[in-house]
Amino acid sequence: MDSLPVTSPLAAGRRGPRTGLLLTGGGARAAYQVGVLLAIADMARQAGAPDACPYQIIVGTSAGAINATALACQADRHDQAVREIADVWSQFRSEQVYRTDSLGVLRTGAPWLTMMSFGWLLHRWRRLRPRSLLDNSPLESLLLRLVRFDRLQRLMVEGHLEALAITASSYTSGEHVTFYESREAIAPWQRSQRLAIPARLDIRHLLASAAIPFVFPSIELPFGERTGWFGDGSMRQAAPISPAVHLGAERILIIGAGRMHEPPGQPTQEVTGYPTIAQIAGHALSNIFLDALSVDIERLQRINATLALLPRQALAQTTLRPIQALVIAPSQRLDDMAGRHLDRLPLTVRSLLRGVGVSGRGASARGAALASYLLFESAYTRELIALGQSDAQARRRDVLDFFGWPGCQLKASSPAWPPPPSGAGRRSR
Repeated sequence: MDSLPVTSPLAAGRRGPRTGLLLTGGGARAAYQVGVLLAIADMARQAGAPDACPYQIIVGTSAGAINATALACQADRHDQAVREIADVWSQFRSEQVYRTDSLGVLRTGAPWLTMMSFGWLLHRWRRLRPRSLLDNSPLESLLLRLVRFDRLQRLMVEGHLEALAITASSYTSGEHVTFYESREAIAPWQRSQRLAIPARLDIRHLLASAAIPFVFPSIELPFGERTGWFGDGSMRQAAPISPAVHLGAERILIIGAGRMHEPPGQPTQEVTGYPTIAQIAGHALSNIFLDALSVDIERLQRINATLALLPRQALAQTTLRPIQALVIAPSQRLDDMAGRHLDRLPLTVRSLLRGVGVSGRGASARGAALASYLLFESAYTRELIALGQSDAQARRRDVLDFFGWPGCQLKASSPAWPPPPSGAGRRSR
């Protein structure tokens, strides 16, 4: 991909460290990210911050990639973009993401469950080869309306944005791949089982990155001189912060999708009796979407602590540099929140999920973790947005310090949970 011009009055006039935004995966749980972004946009206005996108480097995975790209493609009108994205999430219906009609569910879910149950009898019937539990073709139509890829290059030329990255996982090669588009030429990088390549990003990259394993179908994409089938970018994502670092971020806002900041003394709900397929699937998805980020943040904090101990001469001889990071993640269990809204799912989807063990309601619901990724219903997403706003406001002082916005009137408030350490470090990743 050709590099873009490097001269821009807007980019040249920007002061301070380059700020990265990292939005993680999590299906419907990504509504939480929108609440955080709304609260931060409000703080920026109150502080009299420059009317420009506060994030020069934007990185997203899975549903977080959709939010990230929608923001990036409107980087010249950031405040308006955040509110438009919030409007979509606050009015969500599952049918906007996947087919919920009886025929649509029967065409995908029924054959999939049949193969799971009777595949040993039907393996010779080649016509019965379902690709996913649900048909997410409506999502493509939504993305075509929500995301304006045709604006991306111009925004980079004008200096509103420096880089956008979308991650996906290759079923073909087994590699975790970061596709990125940048204003300046940035050399591709490669690590064990993961690589990054420049690409002209489009809707297919988003569909691939958000293809929850088993639930949504994989997408065929070119990468380098090859092509391959790709699924959700959260799979095999050992270092989710790495792309932002490689693309030049000097400080990073990280918005998680759960389980990092749960209230103390509230353990994970115990499973009584033999676990259902839904409980096992929910546990697996939580591992895919949530665990790698926590581990990577801890790694960054250790690197920062190590760098702080080095004398100046030794520090000058290493390529590692400290990176400031602010981590905001849910203060409540999203699984429990999802349990309160299971009856909001369309009847066809509830029936399908009931077949794998999703049942009950509220904190006692079984399989709510699995449902929490598929609950694209406004009652649930609005509650997540409100939680994101509340959690970000509880970190108001940290947010203002992070962005260097001292002009905002601080309201006396106490965090609803112990705030996490916000250190991070740059390293060869």
